[in-house]
Amino acid sequence: QVQLVESGGGLVQPGGSLRLSCAASGRTFTNYAIGWFRQAPGKEREFVARISPSAGFTNFADSVKGRFTISRDNAKNTVYLQMNSLKPEDTAVYYCAADDTRTIEVRYAYWGQGTQVTVSS
Repeated sequence: QVQLVESGGGLVQPGGSLRLSCAASGRTFTNYAIGWFRQAPGKEREFVARISPSAGFTNFADSVKGRFTISRDNAKNTVYLQMNSLKPEDTAVYYCAADDTRTIEVRYAYWGQGTQVTVSS
């Protein structure tokens, strides 16, 4: 069991940066891979990035490769998404989600409430 809370969203100009945080509660945080997703109004939710429990493996959507970085601090039960060179197309509500890696199937069973990111001049 894990509970997630996102923070760090806001309004930023194109080319700017934001750092999102995903804070987790519970004692089993290190069992979970954490994924970041985003959803713009009227559009489907899309995958952004994922980090493994020990931070040894990460992967990103093609649309954000080279611009976004994902990291985690297990001592603080927190995952970060550093977003650089932001574009208007990055505007969305961003969610973090937890996947229990003790199972074979990838299933994000736990989700945060989301944080709004708006990239505009």
